[in-house]
Amino acid sequence: MSHDLSDKVILVTGGARGLGEAYARGIVENHGRVVIGDILDEDGRAAADALGDSARYVHLDVTNAESWRDAVEFTVNEFGKLNGLVNNAGVSASGQTVADESLETFQRIIQINLVSVHMGMHTAIPSIRAAGGGSIVNISSAAGLMGMALTSGYGAAKWGVRGLSKIAAVELGRDKIRVNSVHPGMVLTPMTAPTGISLEEGAFPNNPFQRVGRAEELVGAVTYLLSDDSSYTTGAELAVDGGWTAGPSIEYISGQ
Repeated sequence: MSHDLSDKVILVTGGARGLGEAYARGIVENHGRVVIGDILDEDGRAAADALGDSARYVHLDVTNAESWRDAVEFTVNEFGKLNGLVNNAGVSASGQTVADESLETFQRIIQINLVSVHMGMHTAIPSIRAAGGGSIVNISSAAGLMGMALTSGYGAAKWGVRGLSKIAAVELGRDKIRVNSVHPGMVLTPMTAPTGISLEEGAFPNNPFQRVGRAEELVGAVTYLLSDDSSYTTGAELAVDGGWTAGPSIEYISGQ
């Protein structure tokens, strides 16, 4: 099902590849316009060029306030307004326990995965408000819905994104700005590929589908929340995780 994004301008962070690139592509395929923000300049420009006149690329370091201001200004200058923001940029978990993860590593992950989301919303809200309202979609994780071992900084940040989204939703309702979080499960992307995950059926027995997801399987959730189809949805968390947070498969429990 398509979600009409005609006349909407969306800024997507971490949009050069992986899930972010899929979201950017989905926005254009649903007739919206998108600005891809990333630090991967070559990949980002290539992604925008591939999407044609409805896409632009801007260098965006999500940990830098000035870079955020420049990206929002660039978006408004290029397309005349800003209707939505997808806070997607992030780094993966360290794979260490709370006892082993260093303070430096914990703080770096929090800065990139959580503080950047606050910075992005803080910077984008005035422009979205000036456009008459819109939608902010913050990409959290299944790790933001349950306690997941070996994700100390990552899991804490993703729980924080979930909570921050609800707070912003309450505060911005009067401005007709909706704020929701999306919680992907294990999805094959350039960031997760080094873990050795596979799209093969049965390769991920932890969830009821017993497989990892594909990037395009997340796109519908994000374009729904960006579109007017979700006009009465705010402060929600949407898990797109193959049922991972619902519980493991029967086979995984029984050891079959």
